[in-house]
Amino acid sequence: MVMTSFRKAQRAVVHAVARAGGNGAAALLMAVAAATPAHAGEAEIRKALSERLADLGKVDEVTKSPIAGLYEVRVGVEIYYTDENGNYLIEGQLLETKTRTNLTEARIAKLTAIEFASLPLKDAIVWKQGDGSRKLVVFADPNCGYCKKFEREVRAAKDITIYTFLYPILGGDSPDKSRNIWCAKDRGKTWVDWMVDGALPPKAMGECDTSALQRNAALGRKHKVNGTPALVFEDGKRVPGAMKLDDLEKQLLASAKKPG
Repeated sequence: MVMTSFRKAQRAVVHAVARAGGNGAAALLMAVAAATPAHAGEAEIRKALSERLADLGKVDEVTKSPIAGLYEVRVGVEIYYTDENGNYLIEGQLLETKTRTNLTEARIAKLTAIEFASLPLKDAIVWKQGDGSRKLVVFADPNCGYCKKFEREVRAAKDITIYTFLYPILGGDSPDKSRNIWCAKDRGKTWVDWMVDGALPPKAMGECDTSALQRNAALGRKHKVNGTPALVFEDGKRVPGAMKLDDLEKQLLASAKKPG
């Protein structure tokens, strides 16, 4: 997210409230609720935000939150909160204290979920360990340090199939390395040799169909994959960044219980 001067100031206010502790946060929410008239809602919020905060972007959705007088505002996959008139805007996490559930995080997870069955796995490099019964998709750049760390970590996972979509977004020679890996006789081995052992992929010679790389780029843009690695589990849950093996195992187990 590109930070504007408005968002920097906005975040500073939220952080100040957080530092004030529970009383400060409660006072803010009470002020929001007290300032809202009985007959206001989505139209007022959209109008106020579009006129006052043009750099916020297009408001895609306005819905009521579990807190009386507080509304959720969705801009793309970003979540904000506001009062019924759009006079205040909060950027931060909404927690449900009884169950210790992060409602903001849960909402974003739902918004960014990817239907596993819809992914064009034919455009991915496939690596299988054991019976391969557990499945995982990874968007990865060959020059991504965290991708390399994850590749080394995941070698210890059992009974897993990993589908890696080459996604060269870091610039430099990432596109060339991706082409060389994709055009290699044994893509899977060439990928692992480079990511795990540091063996430079041999330069691709002759003709090679690299249209899959173009489709991968379009796929990533469609799902707003802005960093690597990006992991997609079988139930559609998406996790940005590398995971440690223990955390990966827990998520694989949880995702297997909730098939997408």
